[in-house]
Amino acid sequence: MLDPHASMPLRHIWLIKLLAWVRGDGKSACAALGRVTQFLDAIEARPVVESRVREWWAVFVRTVELTAMLADHGFSPRSAFVSAFGERLRRKLLPATPETIDASSLLRLALPVDFDATWLQQLDADQLRRIARLAPPDLVDGVPHWQPLIMDAVTFCTSQVVAAGFSSELRLRMSDPVRAGQPFHELMVDLDRLRDEALRRPRDPEALKAAFKAFRERLDGCREAAASVYAHLEENGISVGLVFRLRQLRARMVRIRDLLDCLLSEQPHRAIAQLLARLVLASGERYSIRALIANNASLLAAKVAERSAEVGEHYITRDRAEYRGMLLSSAGGGFITGFTVLLKFGVLAIALSAFWSGFAVGILYSVSFIVIQLTHATLATKQPAMTAPAIAAKLKDLHTEGAIEEFVDEVTHLVRSQVAAVLGNVLLVAPTALLLFFLLTRVLGVQPLDEAHARETLESLHIYAVLPWMAAFTGMVLFASSLIAGWAENAFVLNHIDSAMRYNPRIRATLGVERAQRWAVFMRTHISGFAANISLGFMLGLVPVVADFFGLPLEVPHVTLSTGLIVVAAASIGPSVLASPLLWWSVAAIPVLGLLNLGVSFYCAVRLAIRAHNVSRVDRARLRAAIGARLRRHPGSFLLPPP
Repeated sequence: MLDPHASMPLRHIWLIKLLAWVRGDGKSACAALGRVTQFLDAIEARPVVESRVREWWAVFVRTVELTAMLADHGFSPRSAFVSAFGERLRRKLLPATPETIDASSLLRLALPVDFDATWLQQLDADQLRRIARLAPPDLVDGVPHWQPLIMDAVTFCTSQVVAAGFSSELRLRMSDPVRAGQPFHELMVDLDRLRDEALRRPRDPEALKAAFKAFRERLDGCREAAASVYAHLEENGISVGLVFRLRQLRARMVRIRDLLDCLLSEQPHRAIAQLLARLVLASGERYSIRALIANNASLLAAKVAERSAEVGEHYITRDRAEYRGMLLSSAGGGFITGFTVLLKFGVLAIALSAFWSGFAVGILYSVSFIVIQLTHATLATKQPAMTAPAIAAKLKDLHTEGAIEEFVDEVTHLVRSQVAAVLGNVLLVAPTALLLFFLLTRVLGVQPLDEAHARETLESLHIYAVLPWMAAFTGMVLFASSLIAGWAENAFVLNHIDSAMRYNPRIRATLGVERAQRWAVFMRTHISGFAANISLGFMLGLVPVVADFFGLPLEVPHVTLSTGLIVVAAASIGPSVLASPLLWWSVAAIPVLGLLNLGVSFYCAVRLAIRAHNVSRVDRARLRAAIGARLRRHPGSFLLPPP
């Protein structure tokens, strides 16, 4: 029941019910627009009801804070992911109340779905004119009541823009010419001139046009100043928090333009309807957990993909010479992993508690992987997460001639490189582990593994025991290590750690000038690899222990390490194992492990890189079709380089 004298909650409930009726099933905009017309016809046919609607609207404007909604709705007050996630989760779980003067909260109750933006945008000129007639004709010094309200929202937004522009974290990262121009200093002055001209009655069109032009040019200068920060971030590391604030700054500038359109447009009612529709969409974005995760994933993708792409280029072979080099490099990785396998049995023989045993194995793996890195050998399963961003870097412009074919060439080179790396790892880890086993047993008289534990090892690597999802999970672990690597390198660059190592007085006094210089270069070169190897080692060692604590039967089978374990376990049993199906079922698991380890890691990395470069769904379909065509025409190119 429409009653302008009812309590606030009841007045707002009437509005919520009215808009729910207009929305209908939320599928047909034409039906919603038809109901808007029905409502207007019913109101205009009853002068008493029309007067009551005007009175209701007058009470609504006086009691609800609209300016804050126009200026701030859709902008998150927090840049930290955890706090923003907690806030959105709270809003999802806890019911909202119409007993509020906050127009933003009321907007979410009255227009809760994106469909509302659709029918608002399609209101025609006649409907907008008839709706505007229902608003009370209040004038403040001869100015319609809504114009000072919108001007106040412009002022709030502009003050936020100026505050952001004056913050040290943005100002110090702007380019020197832009910072010297001081675009933020006079923005409020230009706004005051625009406000005086916009609210003056009668208006002077020429003076208003000049004031608007001056303010718009100043605002464009502020936008260019903010954009110059991105060039600094690309060279000196990406800060997720800073990029978040830059996006907020640009969005506020867009909001200022939308508000000024409402104020200065020849069709203000149309501009107001469009603004309200955009606020509805912003409301969905503002309170969506999925949007929060997507936005943060996009920021992390930009951070990780650019850093990993530089490293990934070194893992891609394009001719026979590089292919042979990859085989030799991966053979070195397999040789070192053979020692790792025997040392793992030594660590397990100490019989530490579960956690400390996993921790010790994690240290062993980390040291082994770092040795592989420093000796310029290759561990095959580390490749995909590093090379996928390098591949996706080719996707920046898919509309240039030959871009698709160039991308397919890179994918072919990558697959071929990974096949070579897996072969080198597996074919050398087996004889190395076997040779070390015989040296220990025949020369030193040490038995690394008794027969019972050997059979237990083979059973744990049986093709039926190594479930596909476990091997796939290992691929996700490998991908996670690349995320950590990209984050660590970005943090190293962003915080100028290499510069501090070179020039910090205390470090220079401790290490000496030349040694500090060498260490800075060394760490800048290897920090990504160290982070990836250490994190991967500890995840391989500790994830099964943590999973077992929670009663989850989770293993992290790694194809190269598993191959070495199978060889040592088979050698511990003796020649009779060759007649056992247990051995051959375990051997059969190796290609499955390799395929899932590499495939899942590569898939995750490609998805991340595609998100970083905003590749459309249509372009992704074109890429899949092109790769499929190459596979049908030249399948051998994915295995061996051209002669």
